[in-house]
Amino acid sequence: MSRYRGPRLRVVRRLGELPGLSRKSPRRAYPPGQHGQARKKRSEYAIRLEEKQKLRFNYGLSEKQLLRYVRKARRATGSTGQALLQLLEMRLDNTVFRLGMAPTIPAARQLVNHGHVTVNGRVVNIPSYQCRAGEAIGVRDNDASRRLVQANLEYPGLANMPSHLEFDKTKLAGKVNGVIEREWIALQINELLVVEYYSRQA
Repeated sequence: MSRYRGPRLRVVRRLGELPGLSRKSPRRAYPPGQHGQARKKRSEYAIRLEEKQKLRFNYGLSEKQLLRYVRKARRATGSTGQALLQLLEMRLDNTVFRLGMAPTIPAARQLVNHGHVTVNGRVVNIPSYQCRAGEAIGVRDNDASRRLVQANLEYPGLANMPSHLEFDKTKLAGKVNGVIEREWIALQINELLVVEYYSRQA
């Protein structure tokens, strides 16, 4: 299944706040559709599925990609759920978003795809690139790239920058100082339910 390109607010209404997907907030507080206001009691599977969908839509992943990340998190030491969130947060598109260089993760992905972002001075156009501690994230040395990022910096997606990142607005240069800690993850999610959802598949 390919990446979701449909109406974002519809997803936000169904799953709750997704800071990476959209900055807009829905006018109606109930899910979309004919039965949006008549909420039924949800099964355990439905609750786990919803948590998984939150993760998928927020970070803009396909089902296949998310399954690959779950398998990778399983091989890591420590909590699988926390390792999964750290893998997703350390993606280049998400790091660009958290630095304030783009208003949403889809916008950050486009910024990376179009070759406006550099890692350690070299242009990287792969949104899924895993950022590591000590790497410098910058803007390509041309006027178009700088103007685009400067315009985005006036209205960043999230107000607070995580402790593992630093950014110099005058030089348009950021740095990854380590791995993100759990309390800095903006998405409200129970990652253990996501791991449980994939326990039969991964």
